[in-house]
Amino acid sequence: MPTQLVELVQKQKISVQNISKSFVTPQGVFQALKNISFEIEESSCVVIGGENGSGKSLLMSIIAGLEEPDSGSVKTFCKVGLVFQEAETQILGETVIEDVSFGPKNLGWPAEKITESVKSALEKTGLTKKADMPARFLSGGEKRRLAVACMLAMELPVIIMDEPYANLDYCGVKQVNSLVVSLKKDGKTVIILTHEIEKCLALADRFMVLFRGNMVFDGTPEQALNENLESWNIRNPLNSYKNVEDLVWL
Repeated sequence: MPTQLVELVQKQKISVQNISKSFVTPQGVFQALKNISFEIEESSCVVIGGENGSGKSLLMSIIAGLEEPDSGSVKTFCKVGLVFQEAETQILGETVIEDVSFGPKNLGWPAEKITESVKSALEKTGLTKKADMPARFLSGGEKRRLAVACMLAMELPVIIMDEPYANLDYCGVKQVNSLVVSLKKDGKTVIILTHEIEKCLALADRFMVLFRGNMVFDGTPEQALNENLESWNIRNPLNSYKNVEDLVWL
């Protein structure tokens, strides 16, 4: 099995070339990803849609360096931060500020730089007033913001959010989307993996669809809404909304 190729390159983009991944199951060999290729420009917001089991989370784990493909390569211009669907599993500190400080401390940064980066990350995610609060007492939306704050404190320019709207109420969804808007303004590269595209499609510069391990669509949100999304088990949000601009909860 070839080793995953993840390189830090000068060209500011993420390049995924011919990624494939299979697993052996009791029923036989299951091909989870099939020859996936694309590039993502720096400072863009990309939404990747697909039903559960389509391969979204696996693909992003490969990009983030947590999984190895069977074949193909990934080239990134930086380290990548991944916010899991269950953000609580990423909490390492007792309090909010301890959790956000954990990464910079392990990077061996000077105390002054840690203080500055943590303060900035808490401000950008709206968690300053909850810095001393036990991290596990946060709401679902706040825990996702906390996970992003940890990425920002380590100055990671690429953040991947895996199903960020799972189990969130309307208020929690608005918190996540407000954060995405802020990240875009700061020039971060944001990748959102979701099957709930009606909640964020208007935030995207680009939209892709994975279906049964295949990349079946790659284009603009407007182009996607003219496709037969239901054939890929994605509900077309225009069944409920009139325009793509309405497809964001803020």
